[in-house]
Amino acid sequence: MEFEVGDKVIYPNHGIGVVKRIETKTILGTTCGFYSLRMTSSDTTVLVPIDNVESVGLRGAIADHEVKKLFTLLGNGKIENHQNWKGRFKDNSDKMRTGSIYDVVDVLKSLNFLSQSKNLSFREKRMLDRAKFLVVSEVSEVTSQSAETIEEKVNKALDRCLANRDRQLAKSKTAKAGVKKTAVRVAGRRTAQAS
Repeated sequence: MEFEVGDKVIYPNHGIGVVKRIETKTILGTTCGFYSLRMTSSDTTVLVPIDNVESVGLRGAIADHEVKKLFTLLGNGKIENHQNWKGRFKDNSDKMRTGSIYDVVDVLKSLNFLSQSKNLSFREKRMLDRAKFLVVSEVSEVTSQSAETIEEKVNKALDRCLANRDRQLAKSKTAKAGVKKTAVRVAGRRTAQAS
């Protein structure tokens, strides 16, 4: 993947940056190309070796048309739920490192859901805040809307996600109860016929 000066890029776990320069540097006798990124949230400069772009997960920001898809995904009620802390934290950490906004959304939904029923550990709370920041900052940058406006929309989508999950669970329980009643009726008929 190649970028040009002025491109908006996402550096996993750090957020959105702008390619300011493409330069060549010699470090420890090795010469290679670097993208010089200005990170918008911290106004710091980060050098990313051009050869390492894929391995670090550097990618272009999502397109305008993907924002609607992102909010649909945020509110759909599908939440991965791990029972054990260690497995959950590893999976979420792996997703945060991919750089994919869709993986970050999965982490955001999962940890938001979990935070409704229990206190998150310090590390998970930090990850939840980081995931929300990454989603809000990227969508804000892409849509040219304020971070506050986007955060409000994200919070509404997360509330919708919880409500949709509750509806899906209720529907599932109703369907299971219906299957159970049918099975009991069928068994009762068979017993009556056998008598």
